[in-house]
Amino acid sequence: MVEKKVTWLELFYDLLFVAAVSKATHVLLHADHGVIPIEYLVKFVLIFIPIWWGWVGQTLFVNRFGQDIFIHRILGILQLFFILIMTASLSPDFDQYYIPFFIGYIGSRALTAIQYLLVHKSKAAHQQSTASYLGTHFLIGILISSCSLFFDSWIRYAVLYLGIAVDIVLPLIGRRHLVKTPIHTPHLFERFALFTLILLGESVVSILAVLQFNSWDLSSVLFVAFTSVLVIAIWWQYFENVETKVSKEIQTAGQTIIYGHLFIYLSMSMIAAVIQLLYQEKLNYTFMLIFAFGSVLLYFFSTSLVFHLYRPKHLRLKPYHLAVLLGILGCCIALNLIYPAPNYAIVGEMMVFFIAYAKMTT
Repeated sequence: MVEKKVTWLELFYDLLFVAAVSKATHVLLHADHGVIPIEYLVKFVLIFIPIWWGWVGQTLFVNRFGQDIFIHRILGILQLFFILIMTASLSPDFDQYYIPFFIGYIGSRALTAIQYLLVHKSKAAHQQSTASYLGTHFLIGILISSCSLFFDSWIRYAVLYLGIAVDIVLPLIGRRHLVKTPIHTPHLFERFALFTLILLGESVVSILAVLQFNSWDLSSVLFVAFTSVLVIAIWWQYFENVETKVSKEIQTAGQTIIYGHLFIYLSMSMIAAVIQLLYQEKLNYTFMLIFAFGSVLLYFFSTSLVFHLYRPKHLRLKPYHLAVLLGILGCCIALNLIYPAPNYAIVGEMMVFFIAYAKMTT
């Protein structure tokens, strides 16, 4: 497999998504009467999906066809302006910022479609077929979302997200076209790992927020210490797997990596929010347990799936590994329901799980 390096423009492109991810995570901090209202949970997902898909679209084009040449740089830089507009308009108040969000998101997706359609005729026939399929079919999602401008109220958002859903599903339907031009696995894992760093950075920001409110009593010190080890354990588990445990030689359409990481990223944003909400004790006890351990469980299942399929068979997790890890989570939840635990103990239990997960998978 020909080596493909991450370019400086790709790294520059990622910078804008730091702010986008931060805005999405902040939506989860809206606690009301001890719970995160369902409205904000839904808005978190609705804000996060376009961020993820916008980033994925350009990343996959670069992975398959991107070159560090003038035209690709110019189109990539143009995308930066649309991403900037989209990021600036991310807000739980959808109505007020709808038009700039629409312009930013649709503009970035349209440029990605154009890039596919401009793939040079000198490319091999199978590459032209893949590029043509993606370029033309992405226009379908763009056109559906564009129809949202003719509606108002909730119908506008239903049409917008119908187009986004079609955009996301079409590559799955057309997998036979994509496997003709498999993804460059090492480059794709590296790109998703770099975006994972952005998500992990949100947990670091949450620790810093806790430190600002820290009264430096024993419980606060334990909370910060356990949380710091928790974040390090997540880093260790994820990046050790990416670096040494997955096979970079497997050539596929990459859809497990792509779609699996949506749930990895959602869970990491939720964990970042958990850190602040736990320390500030904004949530009632039962909801706090569900949200905290639900975030951990989502990360566990999604990373297990992604890495399992790309591990050599002798390195794959065995059923008893899964039983032990799920047993740890189950025992923690059961004990917390029987004997209510302080916030530092709950984050300490999360820390223990991630240490065990890192140990068993690396």
